[in-house]
Amino acid sequence: MPEPISQPPISRPQAAPRTLAEVGTLPELLRWRIALTPAAEAYWHFDNAARRWVSQSWQEIDAELERWRRALAAEGLAAGERVAILMPNGIAHIAMDQAALSRGLVPVPMHAVDNPDSIAYILADSGALLLFVDTLARWQAIVAAGQPLDTLKRIICADAPGLAANEARIVALDHWLDAAPGAAAPMPDVAVNPDDLAAIVYTSGTTGRPKGVMLSHDNIVANVKAIAGRIAAHPDDVFLSFLPLSHTFERTGGYYYPIAAGACVAYARSVPLLSEDLKRVRPTVLNSVPRIYERIYALIMQHRAAAGGIERALLDLTLAVGGRRFDARQGRASLSLFDRLAWPLLKRLVVDKVLAQLGGRLRVAVSGGAPIAEPVIRLFLSLGLDILQGYGMTETSPVVSVNTVEDNDPRSVGRVLDGIEVRLGERDELLVRGRSVMLGYWHKPEETRRVKEADGWLHTGDQARIDNGRITITGRIKDILVTSTGEKIAPVDLETAILADPLFEQAMVIGEQRPFLTALVVLNAEAWEQERARIATSGKQGEAAERADLLARIAVAVKAYPSYATPRAVWWTLEPWTIAAGLLTPTLKNKRPALEHRFKAEIERIYAKKPATARNIT
Repeated sequence: MPEPISQPPISRPQAAPRTLAEVGTLPELLRWRIALTPAAEAYWHFDNAARRWVSQSWQEIDAELERWRRALAAEGLAAGERVAILMPNGIAHIAMDQAALSRGLVPVPMHAVDNPDSIAYILADSGALLLFVDTLARWQAIVAAGQPLDTLKRIICADAPGLAANEARIVALDHWLDAAPGAAAPMPDVAVNPDDLAAIVYTSGTTGRPKGVMLSHDNIVANVKAIAGRIAAHPDDVFLSFLPLSHTFERTGGYYYPIAAGACVAYARSVPLLSEDLKRVRPTVLNSVPRIYERIYALIMQHRAAAGGIERALLDLTLAVGGRRFDARQGRASLSLFDRLAWPLLKRLVVDKVLAQLGGRLRVAVSGGAPIAEPVIRLFLSLGLDILQGYGMTETSPVVSVNTVEDNDPRSVGRVLDGIEVRLGERDELLVRGRSVMLGYWHKPEETRRVKEADGWLHTGDQARIDNGRITITGRIKDILVTSTGEKIAPVDLETAILADPLFEQAMVIGEQRPFLTALVVLNAEAWEQERARIATSGKQGEAAERADLLARIAVAVKAYPSYATPRAVWWTLEPWTIAAGLLTPTLKNKRPALEHRFKAEIERIYAKKPATARNIT
């Protein structure tokens, strides 16, 4: 267990709500939790100086937050002004967020891995007066982007070695906190109403500049309550937080909701260390995007391919029996006597060893942010890990629907949450209405009117089916490709199917007003080396043979779709597409225009010749 950090208790002057139902704002949510379970564990984090995990209770975290409230109050910002937070997940991030909320300020959370140009744009667009940033070097990179940032009055750097004394706007975090005035009594919160802004969260910007989504306290609190009514976390649950806190999925589901549930949140050190942190923290609840599950799936499939016949057969049997167990639990099948007798042994020999890589205590994992391929989610369900796919968007705070352990159809994104209405509009577009729907886009009234009707219905841009309250996303209206032959294809569906093959790390399908589709893919280097060796042993050699092999694998991956949706050309590379290069959003979605521009020459060569002449770069 992590070691506790001792902090003197404080007493907040405001009366806490008596029940979650009475909570109307985010500061009230925190006060209610602290009053209800002051001594319970609230957070774990890794202390780099001490090289150990440490624990803080709700009472102790409130004492820590008091320093931040006082320091921020000393800045003299007026209620409603914006505070930008450019920090990785951790206590410092939530401390600034909670301090801002307690002062009636509006946090602007930003992706810690975003590129400097995008960050500079958000700072200027939001009109932030204060920036909390992790390093002085990052601030200098933002300045180098060339965007005027004269509105910023204060830049607080968590790590600022060699900070020049003449840089009046910039201060090291330690100095900023130490300079805060002390007082005998706790700092009173500024009065906040449920309809006041609680955040401006910028969308990922897959096709252009990000838009600032205005979310009120009521938007977020209503969504937290609706989640609590659908998926019950327990006070003894441990969440592992690694998705960016600037992502509304993590912000609501992995930060505010655990406060409501009284659960503990452990902050992962980094994505590269995620595997170690899973084993050390041993979380019981995990929120993740599909890419994490896809990578684990790929590792399992690679291990299967390299395993001996007995080990491979044992894994296959485990997945077959486990799949029937899941279907039986959902009332869609029945178990044979063999299945019942075999499972305890298979669990000990296979399942426990696989799930130990995730800590061994996971009871539920939620997947959101993008579609997840059915073979991927079925593997985990067959191993007895309940992965719940849900649907939402930044504009809905974010959760609209989610499956549950007792009612889980992995082909869908679950049933709509209580208090939220959905219906289908033109072209089967999913429309959403409810208290969690955003106020609008920051300084973009025309954009707001384009997506949000006067009576509150939000146009999601996603096509769907609704069966007995269960939602199945069938496509994205704006992402439909129309080939020169008139065929309409949803590229994201094809890309999701392709990524179920562990050989492919990243994929984008193109073909707008072209005679056929092309897949641009990033290959897993280790898997590709093995695949090339296999191709060579078959007697075939050269680029043409490799291309034919890749096209064959892609065809298998998309076999559930019409023949015209099968890519006829492929271009491949081993160099990953990155956020820093401007090719991915901070939530790891493809920036389609940027990718098409980056690989314009390669795409033109493909379509200038027959599909078989597409070349690769390795």
